[in-house]
Amino acid sequence: MSVPPPPGAQNTDPRRRIPRTDHLLAHPEIAAATATLSEHVVRDVVRAAQDRARSGQITPEQVLEEVLVALGGRPAASLRPVLNATGVIVHTNLGRAPLSAAARQALADAAGYTDVEFDLTTGARSRRGAGARAALLAACPEAEDALVVNNGAAALVLATTALAGTGEVILSRGEMIEIGAGFRLPDLIASTGAQLREVGTTNRTHLADVTDALGPRTGCVLRIHTSNYRVIGFTSTVPVRVLSAPCREAGVPLVADLGSGLLAPEPALAEEPDAATALRDGADLVIASGDKLLGGPQAGILLGRGEIIARLARHPLARAVRADKLTLAALEATLTGPVPPVLEALRTDSDALRERTEHLAARLGGELVAHDGRVGGGGGAEVPLPGWAIALEPELAGPLRIGDPAVVATVRDERCLLDLRCVPAEEDERLVAAVDAARALRGAAR
Repeated sequence: MSVPPPPGAQNTDPRRRIPRTDHLLAHPEIAAATATLSEHVVRDVVRAAQDRARSGQITPEQVLEEVLVALGGRPAASLRPVLNATGVIVHTNLGRAPLSAAARQALADAAGYTDVEFDLTTGARSRRGAGARAALLAACPEAEDALVVNNGAAALVLATTALAGTGEVILSRGEMIEIGAGFRLPDLIASTGAQLREVGTTNRTHLADVTDALGPRTGCVLRIHTSNYRVIGFTSTVPVRVLSAPCREAGVPLVADLGSGLLAPEPALAEEPDAATALRDGADLVIASGDKLLGGPQAGILLGRGEIIARLARHPLARAVRADKLTLAALEATLTGPVPPVLEALRTDSDALRERTEHLAARLGGELVAHDGRVGGGGGAEVPLPGWAIALEPELAGPLRIGDPAVVATVRDERCLLDLRCVPAEEDERLVAAVDAARALRGAAR
């Protein structure tokens, strides 16, 4: 038998002191948060704090403070900008290519209503992405036509689906690539329903391997650049210029997947393939990525013969993988604007980088050390980019990552290395402040 509580005992329950939801939402600072956050997000933050008070994790008097802290400066999106001090230019985990100022402005301009499929002169519907297409053809005049989809994998899926259907795609065993997160291109091709016809061996594929496989079921011959690894030693591959003649004679499209996004030769990466050269060498279709060495937004770029591009554009899958207006705007601005940050970082002068790094190293009490940058993102495999870095105490790496601004460095040989190759010069003062704050945080934690 339960014993009834003494008179007034209910009033001693601390949960009765938890501020009411309507009172909290009426607080000026909480109400102001709805300018950047939706009402339901603000309510969720309030309820979370109230629940913590009900469970005894905080006192009722701490609810308001916790809500204000949770809402303070919180953006609508959770992605945080970071300073990339790793020296890896196209860093997949950090969003690959940083967009140019022109591309960022184009994104902002395209965020509202735009004439993406509308001719303002005639008032009639127009071709989607006409500006981006024109910019691509101007940058790569070797192509008769161009098509933009949402990423490189989508471009490969569209190409193999439209050209091969349930037929065969001929691919060298030495080009059966696995990229990040266990993603395998042969599996991607097989998912379309096409039959993968493997030829050659891992290290050596000859022209006869390809020509012997050509037949009535061949939908296309695929040449994939091994962009994220190299096979050295006793090797042999068949260049596009050698493959083109037998493919043309057999009436089979030759597709070159570059992996990266170079539209023309890049002196800093002499062995990296580019779209212009591949097309001149006889490729019927070239696949490139907009967010790799091109330095633009994530996009799959298809360049080549007009009839091939038209065939892909008419396929029902093209609608499912088409690029949105923001991608088209940013891609066009990347192509027509100034040199994007990716190419600036790639072409950084080593002496100038040393001078800048040496200056900041002196300010930070760090050591100037030689440090090779990398292209990253599956481009320029094993190609070092000679440069310099600031060596600091390794314990700073963690506080730098959680600071404001967040700074991502490299920890190697018990040193925290800050490579300035990908850090804009105008961010130097913020970088110095971030290191000072990280040291202060580390000191307070001792």
